[in-house]
Amino acid sequence: MVTLDEVRRKLGPGVEFHCKHFHVQPGAHMALWGPSGCGKSTLLNLISGLLRPDSGSISVDGLDLIKLSEGELDRFRGEHLGFVFQTFNLLAPFTALQNVMLGMRFSDTIPDKEWKDRATHILERVGLAHRIHAKPKTMSVGEQQRVAIARALANKQKLIVADEPTGSLDPKNAAATMDLLLEMCTEEKVTLLMVTHDRPTAERLPEVFDCLGLVSEVER
Repeated sequence: MVTLDEVRRKLGPGVEFHCKHFHVQPGAHMALWGPSGCGKSTLLNLISGLLRPDSGSISVDGLDLIKLSEGELDRFRGEHLGFVFQTFNLLAPFTALQNVMLGMRFSDTIPDKEWKDRATHILERVGLAHRIHAKPKTMSVGEQQRVAIARALANKQKLIVADEPTGSLDPKNAAATMDLLLEMCTEEKVTLLMVTHDRPTAERLPEVFDCLGLVSEVER
């Protein structure tokens, strides 16, 4: 599903990201673990095409990201990736149902006429059948993250990338969110890459990639 080889990216004066090799099998659930500044979010952004490497190769679902134009990278993200963020990134004026449906505009996976049914189904599956017409400001943080998970999965993407998805949640909601995210990714048969600085959270996933050493000082 994902392979990086000898990927380098300059992060600042005298600071470089270098990943010699990284590989994730289709359907795997992997945590990208390490403290702040170690390169885990940079790795996720390179895999997502949000950052371009200075050198090396990146392949995701058979696509060579290095060869894609900016427009092609936008299509790649819409068709292949689902995103779950720490801060949810929901649109305040819209309901949960509308937030999920708006996310479906960036992919041709689901026909337009099926958007509402698919969005309703996935919101029901994450336990929000009674909240599909609620707006984010009326929802708890746990409910907002459930909407974000539903949005990420709605297009039947093959890869879910989650950047500290439990970082804004209290321990109870964090545990519930992890349970739901793992359950839904297993049910939908998608690959999961999740950034976390918390070792116990990382160890809830079957695979853990240690990001320590990805960022280092280099000679100018």
